[in-house]
Amino acid sequence: MSRRTLTGKEHVHSLGRDIKGIALFVALIWLVFVVDRVLALENFGLIPRTLSGLIGIVTLPFLHGDMAHIMGNSVPLVVLLLLLAGSRANSVDIVVFISVIAGIGLWIFGRPAIHIGASVLVFGLVGFLVCAGFFEKRLLSALIAIGVAVVYGSTLLYGILPTQSGVSWEGHLIGAVTGGVVAYYIAGDLRRGDGDGTRI
Repeated sequence: MSRRTLTGKEHVHSLGRDIKGIALFVALIWLVFVVDRVLALENFGLIPRTLSGLIGIVTLPFLHGDMAHIMGNSVPLVVLLLLLAGSRANSVDIVVFISVIAGIGLWIFGRPAIHIGASVLVFGLVGFLVCAGFFEKRLLSALIAIGVAVVYGSTLLYGILPTQSGVSWEGHLIGAVTGGVVAYYIAGDLRRGDGDGTRI
């Protein structure tokens, strides 16, 4: 990732704009799901260590196998994105960083299979919010982290264990670790918040 100087305005959120962005993002996931019922877009999922599977780094969060799969990801995704919007982080940057870095990690280390679903991003956001809460050393961030840990802690632990058939547990694990790493690199900027730092 490249380095660039921050300005103080980068962490300013507009509630209306953020909610609209979240709604559009989730709506796009559902639109792809509907189209997938006809065109079998799941074939464009992430397939580790194959050239054709590289496209999955981008398409992974938008593809889901069935209604239970997309419903199971949509609700926590909306909640976590709202929590992210309530923080001082640049929401779009965080989502892009986690999705791309975790996707690359899954492409390198994942099992030979077609990996699909927004759960990699979901686990990445959980990891980011929990770790950022501690790295920033701010009361609000810490409270958000505790809330996320309480609500999603058991799901996070269960989701990264290789105990579920047909579930990309390694995608969940890589997503959570990626979220923590992204939080570590960005937390310094968020602590300063004055434009004197750099974002990686």
